[in-house]
Amino acid sequence: MRYLILLFPLFLAACTGTPEAPPEENSTPAPTAYVPLQDTLDARKAAFEARADSEKKRVYAEGIEAVRTSGILQAARQVGDTAPDFTLGNATGRPVRLYEVLEQGPVVLTWYRGGWCPYCNLTLHRLQQELPNFRAAGATLLALTPELPDSSLSTAEKNALEFDVLSDPGNTVARSYGVVFELTPEVAASYQQSFDLHGYNGDASNELPLAATYVIGTDGVITYAFLHPDYRNRAEPREILEALEGM
Repeated sequence: MRYLILLFPLFLAACTGTPEAPPEENSTPAPTAYVPLQDTLDARKAAFEARADSEKKRVYAEGIEAVRTSGILQAARQVGDTAPDFTLGNATGRPVRLYEVLEQGPVVLTWYRGGWCPYCNLTLHRLQQELPNFRAAGATLLALTPELPDSSLSTAEKNALEFDVLSDPGNTVARSYGVVFELTPEVAASYQQSFDLHGYNGDASNELPLAATYVIGTDGVITYAFLHPDYRNRAEPREILEALEGM
């Protein structure tokens, strides 16, 4: 009994002591490291280089070189130029006019070659992920393609895009920006045989736009331009956002 009396105060102290505080929760999540879009595109390019035969790699490399030496990069609209106005239908046929959209804020205008292009799909998917950042900067994202509306609708649905995809059959708008080029005969033949480019675009011109991207201010002036002869290189989302924030 004597031992029980001596132990009771210790037991009582243990029961009535200050409870252990729960671990402190971090209310601010750690920022996610930025992964460059180009890293993803380069990985896709490396996979192609590993599996493609030497003839296909030669044909495509010569096609890229033909674009580089064509003068298109110098002839295309540049920073400081006024962006040509246009009206095109989106994937559901609703008309979208550039200068009406500019009344709401700056516009990120980007071209993709078609839903058949894996580099385009990777880029569109990433742009969708970045869309909240562009919108937070007050900008609207518009994507243009020479594909017919049915094809562009499939691309928009496949990538769950929440921005307008505009169909530019015949590359009419792309031509006004100076970003249209003609495929070399070998590349055109390869594309036609592989996935029927003419069927996607509704013509047999063998013309495609550069994978160009512009940032256009509310005054219609281009403040950022990404122009590259290699369709596997695209505008980096971080650079687009920096251009928007610097306006």
